[in-house]
Amino acid sequence: MSALDQPWLHDLVTVLSAPTVVLSESSGQIRGAGAQGVLHADIRVLSRAVLEVGGAEPAPVSGGITGARTAEFISVPRALGDDIVDPTVRVERSRTVWSGEVRERIRLCSFADAGADTELAVTVAADMAGLTDIKTGRAGAAGAVAPAVAGAPVMAVVAARGAELTWGNGTVRVTLTAPGAAISSAAGGAAVLRWPVRLAGRGSREFSWRLTVSDPAAAVVAAPAPEAWTAVRTLADDPRLASLVEQSLADAEALLMVVPQASRDVFLAAGAPWYFTLFGRDSIWAARMLLPFGWQLAAGTLRALATFQGRRLDPDTAEAPGKIPHELRRGGSVNYSTIDATPLWVCLLHDAWRWGMPDNAVRALLPALRAGLECIREYGDSDGDGLLEYNDTSGHGMSNQGWKDSGDSIRFAGGRIASAPVALCEVQGYAYEAALHGADLLDAFGEPGAGQWRDWASRIAGVFRASFWVADAKGSYPALALDGEKRAVDSLTSNIGHLLGTGLLTRAEEALVADRLAADEMVSGFGLRTMSSLNGGYNPLSYHCGSVWSHDTAIVIRGLFRSGHGAKAASLADGLLAAAGAFGWRLPELFSGDGETSWPTPYPASCRPQAWAAAAAGALVQALLGLDVDMPAGTVRVQPPGVRIGGAGARLHVDGLVAGAETFSAGVDESGLAYLQGCSLRQKSD
Repeated sequence: MSALDQPWLHDLVTVLSAPTVVLSESSGQIRGAGAQGVLHADIRVLSRAVLEVGGAEPAPVSGGITGARTAEFISVPRALGDDIVDPTVRVERSRTVWSGEVRERIRLCSFADAGADTELAVTVAADMAGLTDIKTGRAGAAGAVAPAVAGAPVMAVVAARGAELTWGNGTVRVTLTAPGAAISSAAGGAAVLRWPVRLAGRGSREFSWRLTVSDPAAAVVAAPAPEAWTAVRTLADDPRLASLVEQSLADAEALLMVVPQASRDVFLAAGAPWYFTLFGRDSIWAARMLLPFGWQLAAGTLRALATFQGRRLDPDTAEAPGKIPHELRRGGSVNYSTIDATPLWVCLLHDAWRWGMPDNAVRALLPALRAGLECIREYGDSDGDGLLEYNDTSGHGMSNQGWKDSGDSIRFAGGRIASAPVALCEVQGYAYEAALHGADLLDAFGEPGAGQWRDWASRIAGVFRASFWVADAKGSYPALALDGEKRAVDSLTSNIGHLLGTGLLTRAEEALVADRLAADEMVSGFGLRTMSSLNGGYNPLSYHCGSVWSHDTAIVIRGLFRSGHGAKAASLADGLLAAAGAFGWRLPELFSGDGETSWPTPYPASCRPQAWAAAAAGALVQALLGLDVDMPAGTVRVQPPGVRIGGAGARLHVDGLVAGAETFSAGVDESGLAYLQGCSLRQKSD
């Protein structure tokens, strides 16, 4: 199958509660086409749920999400009701998702003078397709309702009133109950739920069905006690930030998961529907950007990933001692094809400590910290030149192992694809920061060896400065990467923004990077392009060569803030907020980098919601408040950039911020002055 067969997601309505997600048409109908269906973990347990009234599908009128877990759809059965132009009967379809459960309520509501007799029917089917087959377009369009037990009938009607269907595949068991429905078989192994309806004039009738899933072999399961971030409240003269924060935290809550091996260590699944599992860099970055709302998610993410930290050398999976994994899948399969998850894990541990993760919890992870640092130095730098590089030696792994992991993402300015092994610019920044911050943690906890990591960081900085800087007619900037011949891959990309705030660059170098990122060739108006529009490989609808990624823009906003370029951070934040509004406040994984339209163009296969896209709201809050917490030093800083965005006033107030055991508020008043409320930490000003 061609990669072009990957199903598109941009026009689907998605509701979820990890690890269960429902994707439907905007009408609410689920037809099994593309990615449509109910997916639990990585199995499609229901591929079809098509509603008819009186033998015909009602005409869709409106529909969409009302929360992360809920959606509403309204349609009109045009053959019912009074014989006038106006619709007088409508169908209200409400869908709610919980972990392992989908509930649907169907209400027929009449405003007609006369009553009517009709039939409500829902045709269901299940293909039990795996996620890989769905994503590559190999799954069927519908599929039979499969028996739950070998030799059992296709359908098992338990009771005439309270009908029940059961089916399954391997250890996965699915049950669908439909109170009051009669169930019959249909073509292709489908089943039909039928309710006779006597609808009185100006009356209503309500029906429902419920699907539950049991999947004891799932690699990931629902978090035992989802963290709701209920204390978070955002008020601002520019209302866009409040809308984004509300939807983003609702989506993040719906993505909370654990692995059975560490059932109390909560993390964010990377995204729906393709990445509903533990991902190294995705889960780390999401937790890192959400630190203003609490360190607990970071602590759970750190421990969950440490559970799978590498113990041996295995070229087949790219495992190495101390390495943080890339991805966990069904059957316990662990993929380690990542160059950046290990240094990012170290950076997250340091940041969580600064935001108040308890000392005993940090100390318990120091062995994993040491193993991670050793892995970065011993196994990340394969040729001993002082830089981290990757190369897939298995022949079936990922050709690119940074966050831009598509096969064509690492290109020269002229468009030519770089050859492996590849040393990415941002990974050197991550490694530098990890070495210094790992050393700080060792010192803080009285552990030996900090000096060697500071020396190693100094070596990285020297080699980077000698190897990565290139220039064009507009000046100097860091190259995207070095290729297998140690040639600088000279395209101008968003990757250089990840260097900001890591400490690898001097203040003057950071200013050069900030200026290049603020240029028209990089800024689309709705966020930061992944590649300059002037480069040969640029394509605004490519996955990594010109599109805008929500998390990428947010990371650069965070870096601009950390490096003292608050005005540029605020400008990018304004664009990302404009994009968020166009997408109904649920930021997608990525969207087009085309700046020629008045609205952002969707990338059709983009996940939505996605963990680090949702977490972007945390980075925006931190940057617009100028917020930084240092619990070990007992200080907090609120230093907003002083730039008004969106043409609104300066006022911004955020409740539910967390430092250690304290929940506090911070804000900016109408004159632009910052303030703190309910925080005992000493306020720091730079």
